[in-house]
Amino acid sequence: MDVKAPATIPYFLQEQIRELIVDGTIRPGQPLREQELEQRFGTSRSPIREALRLLELSGLVTHIQRKGFRVTLYTETQIRHLYMLRAELDAYCIRQVAEMPDVGPLVAELGGLHEEIVAATGRGDAREFIAASRDFYLAAARFTGNAPLTTMLSKLYEQIEPLGYLLARQSLEANTIAAYTEGIIQALGDRAFERAADLTRRYVLEVLPEILGAYREAALQDA
Repeated sequence: MDVKAPATIPYFLQEQIRELIVDGTIRPGQPLREQELEQRFGTSRSPIREALRLLELSGLVTHIQRKGFRVTLYTETQIRHLYMLRAELDAYCIRQVAEMPDVGPLVAELGGLHEEIVAATGRGDAREFIAASRDFYLAAARFTGNAPLTTMLSKLYEQIEPLGYLLARQSLEANTIAAYTEGIIQALGDRAFERAADLTRRYVLEVLPEILGAYREAALQDA
């Protein structure tokens, strides 16, 4: 028996609860009652609490003194801040790529991820669409070897993932990301890094009002 197995339980629970938050099963602002989670997952309170602490670090969960844990409920201002930060960091990633002598491997990787985005859109698979989109924009940071930037972006994408999923679930067929990813790939192949950076930023700014609208609509439905 692997004596380290128990230590993995909170991380397993973290992923399970995170999926419930991302897909909207557990709604923004909804309390995360430890007793209910114990019953759902058939485990004790200690690993549940540790899993919730891990989710708090990612920003998906908030702890309120004497009230316990609940799914983070964003204001529109907070959503704007998160997406504006993403827009600038995505563009910065592309500018960092300009320092690399050969961007061929990155262009090839992005081409494959672009195809995954297109395929997920065609299937109406919001979960795969979000995953491929996240990997597309993280690829540039990973390619440069900038570990702090990759870590920061990974946490940011994790924090906004429920917002992106909410929009994708409502209107995936109307999403314009594939036109942008195709343009970014073309620009990188031409070593037109400023054009590629501008496209990454413009997509985020274009989708932000739709994100806000989807979140507002979901909040009204919950009310």
